[in-house]
Amino acid sequence: YHPMSDDLIKDCLSVLYNCCICTEGVTKSLAAREDFVMFLFTLMSNKKVFLQTATLIEDILSVRKEIIQLEEIPNLANLVQSFNQQQLANFCRILSVTISEPDVGVDDKHTLLARSTQQKTSTCPSRAENNQVTLVNIPSFIERLCKLATRKVTEAAGASARLELEDWHSWLDNALVMDALMQLAIEEAEQSSTGEILVLSCFGISISILLHTFLAVIWLPQSMKIVHEIMYKVEVLYVLCVLLMGRQRNQVHRMLAEFKLIPGLNDLFDKLIWRRQTSGHVLHRQNQNCDCSPEISFKIQFLRLLQSFSDHHENKYLLLSGQELNELSDIYLNANIIEMEALNNTDRNLVCDGKKGLLTRLISVMKKEPIDSSFRFWQARAVESFLRGMPSYADQVFLLRRGMLEHILYCIIDSGCKSHDVLQSYFDLLGELMKFNIDAFKRFNKYVNTEEKFQMFLTQINSSLVDSNMLVRCIVLSLDHFESQTKDMKVVEVFSECRFLSYMAQVENRLSFLFRLTSIVNVQTLTQENVSCLNTSLVILMLARRRGKLPFYLSALQEKEYAEKYPGCLLNNFHNLLRFWQHHYLNKDKDSTCLENSSCIPFTYWKETVSVLLGSGRSSRCAIATYIDEAYRDLDRDFLEL
Repeated sequence: YHPMSDDLIKDCLSVLYNCCICTEGVTKSLAAREDFVMFLFTLMSNKKVFLQTATLIEDILSVRKEIIQLEEIPNLANLVQSFNQQQLANFCRILSVTISEPDVGVDDKHTLLARSTQQKTSTCPSRAENNQVTLVNIPSFIERLCKLATRKVTEAAGASARLELEDWHSWLDNALVMDALMQLAIEEAEQSSTGEILVLSCFGISISILLHTFLAVIWLPQSMKIVHEIMYKVEVLYVLCVLLMGRQRNQVHRMLAEFKLIPGLNDLFDKLIWRRQTSGHVLHRQNQNCDCSPEISFKIQFLRLLQSFSDHHENKYLLLSGQELNELSDIYLNANIIEMEALNNTDRNLVCDGKKGLLTRLISVMKKEPIDSSFRFWQARAVESFLRGMPSYADQVFLLRRGMLEHILYCIIDSGCKSHDVLQSYFDLLGELMKFNIDAFKRFNKYVNTEEKFQMFLTQINSSLVDSNMLVRCIVLSLDHFESQTKDMKVVEVFSECRFLSYMAQVENRLSFLFRLTSIVNVQTLTQENVSCLNTSLVILMLARRRGKLPFYLSALQEKEYAEKYPGCLLNNFHNLLRFWQHHYLNKDKDSTCLENSSCIPFTYWKETVSVLLGSGRSSRCAIATYIDEAYRDLDRDFLEL
């Protein structure tokens, strides 16, 4: 037995790669060979064939029906630890396929009913979840990813310049990268003041630009180094983001804090992450494939990471600087409110350096973003995640002081924004910003100071209740909260002046929202995106039950059914939705905690209210069945078998 030479291995890999590209079915055949796939991973320990091997593995894994199990790769921990930083970044491209659940798309498989059925048949963790655990347990893996994510371009310059020629060729083979590089090189060429510029036109292409571009590529300009580093960081941030949303979330959070990921990203924000405005891209959701340029993908992954990092976690205060933490403490002190334990427990050695933290920098670029930019969706999501969970007066005031509420209202009312996704993100952020906060309602009333503006605001809310229902929920909860504070003159004053509170205080308007919210979803169409409509309906009914008015609301829904000439349709549907609600939420700790924290209503009261509404006693005035005539009653359908 004679070991194969590196050159022979390269040639074999090249032949296989070209066969995959040119001959249909070859990639799938190779992907079906588990032993061959595992063998390819062992080749990655050879630095001379690493890039070719990684490229072939990536293509093969992309067509596999089943995710590979990382723990089955021979000596995985040693293999990963042997990679240099450049190889580790490339390896993240492969890892992204192994730790992400298969994209379920937007069809029936995406519904909560389908997910529930799938979970019922499979109680074990998925392969993607197991792979996440495997990676988190590799020594120094998270630490090295943090170093890659926060590495400055100047620190990576030496490594970039030492790349072999064929490595550069492989890298430039990506058309999107080449497009980005060309654009950056052209910008540098246009700014150059050295030498004469020969301007001739050949097939519509400026020869001067081609010449400058060629020279720029040969001399590895700063622009190329930036794009090169950005491409690495996109993959690294994606892996970190997925791990942050996995079952090891708290463990990953501790490591990201310890290795100072957030302060490192804060240092990069102005010089790399948001060094300039980028336009001309289409909004992609979390599970959608993205064909954006590296710079756009980088920004999106960065914003997704911030959203995952802040969402319902006390480490969110690491997004602030020491000076900003002091500001929060002062807000609590001046308002005579006990400081949140999470703020008090924040390790100040791990927060952002300087005067401005990452959250403040994000707010600053968000306010400057072009109104039609799809980045606004991810920016608003990232800022909103900072407010999620138990309402914090100081957190809200911190954002109010930075003009966040006025900016959101401008975008909703005056900017002409038409994107449903962007508007939804702003409605959600506005709801978190205003919830239980009388100062926010006062600012709202100051901005929405005419009936014309208020009607425009209502038009935007009513144009898509799926998008705006979280704001409706916030106002209903806040209204109930303020009605119990009639001795507070500040609350009484704002309450009497605020158009929004006055509008929602009218029971017919709350009933109108309730009727529409229970009409726009059913068990078969319920998704993670619209299940909030069901929960907002429940909030309205829970508050009515507290005041002994639940029978009045149910009777009003019955009357509405008959007025619309669809007796039983709405209430039967709502009954089925609540049965599914029990099935979905009573087995999911995280979701139930989120409901309780965001509404400040104990989850026990949520469960009790649903049980009362689903009561079987025909004489109960609080049971839905009482308000459906026998001829139209359809309550016993098994929705899990549909």
